Amino acid sequence: MHSDNIQTSKSIQQETGRTFHLATRLLPERIRHPTYVMYAFFRVADEVVDQTDGPPPTVQHEQLEVIREAALGNIDPEETDHEAVMAAFQDLADRHDISEETINVFIDAMEMDIAQARYETFEDLREYMGGSAVAVGHMMTEVMDPPQKEEALPHATALAEAFQLSNFLRDVREDIHDYGRVYLPQETLERHGVTEEQLADAEVDDAFRAVMQEELARTDELYREGVAGIRYLPEDCQFGVLLAAVLYADHHRLIRDRGYDVLTETPDLTRRRRLWLLARTWWHWRRNGDPEATFYTVSAVSERGPGETPTDTHSHGQPTWRG
Repeated sequence: MHSDNIQTSKSIQQETGRTFHLATRLLPERIRHPTYVMYAFFRVADEVVDQTDGPPPTVQHEQLEVIREAALGNIDPEETDHEAVMAAFQDLADRHDISEETINVFIDAMEMDIAQARYETFEDLREYMGGSAVAVGHMMTEVMDPPQKEEALPHATALAEAFQLSNFLRDVREDIHDYGRVYLPQETLERHGVTEEQLADAEVDDAFRAVMQEELARTDELYREGVAGIRYLPEDCQFGVLLAAVLYADHHRLIRDRGYDVLTETPDLTRRRRLWLLARTWWHWRRNGDPEATFYTVSAVSERGPGETPTDTHSHGQPTWRG
């Protein structure tokens, strides 16, 4: 990949994804450079639909189709508004055999963001994440090329979902005010009697706290599933992925410390906190070399008690536990 194109992609990640950028820097160069490119590609597509005063839907669809065609190698990157990023992504897709299906699924999810702003059930939301976060996780897995790829992929899926859900839970205020979107499942809101007017008016009460508790518990379980698969990754990739999990999950601590108030202000990790978590994660990782043990020691997600396993969820998706 051309060094200038990689630098352009890296700059996009530095400016728009501070948490992910810190974790990316801990990956080996053979993975780090492709990760810059993938993040920049994802961001370019995402920004088409995440504009507060963006163009009409027809124009957004047209812009996404140009990005799709460039990503698939059907048009020259010069025909796009993001030549350096698309040229780098075309090269990456060829080098790492990123499937057309994975690219199409991702762009299709971005198309969904134009037309759909509500999700009735968690399964509906999960279908959307299958094109957004999960497609990203699968591309990352292809680039890392672990020797036990089939064993790694289900865990990569869970971890990608966990990352995106953490973002959704952190960004409730921004999503509804800036983009008119609600990623909290409608069935969860209805069950607790929380209205969209309440979200828009930033009314944090016990009912809203119950919604957040339920969705945080669901996301915590996905982190548990996800980090259980880090051991399948190449050894030199494990710490970077582990750190990303620790950093993203730390938003749950922020949310809980604020009494689940994500409506009056968006919780954000400080640079000092990110660096402290990096140092602490590294220290425990060097001591035991076990990604799961390190994650539960350092992160905001607790380990299950001895003998506890998740049962089937209730109709509302809330995990329950049994000894």
